[in-house]
Amino acid sequence: MKKGFYNILKANFLISEDAVKNWRFIVFCTVLAIIMIASSHNAEKKVHQIAKLNNEVRELRSEFVERRSDLMKIKMESTITEKMVGKGIGPSDTPPNKIRVIIKD
Repeated sequence: MKKGFYNILKANFLISEDAVKNWRFIVFCTVLAIIMIASSHNAEKKVHQIAKLNNEVRELRSEFVERRSDLMKIKMESTITEKMVGKGIGPSDTPPNKIRVIIKD
């Protein structure tokens, strides 16, 4: 038992005659670990990007709602009337007349 433990600590399995198999396996595991780390890094990067885009969408949606409500206020007849009074233009006192055209053959 002691000899096996000391052999592992001294890394005899890397310098023995059949070490080529061990080195291939170690290199293979190392490459897989690097690929796994890169993949998880890319996935986490995308998660952060998605969160950032979701925040931007929320901000733009709230700005849209705010602008739409401002537009509704500007389009109201009372608002237009108040702005035109300063220029001397006011609403008509008499309602418009409907013109009907009757065509007889």
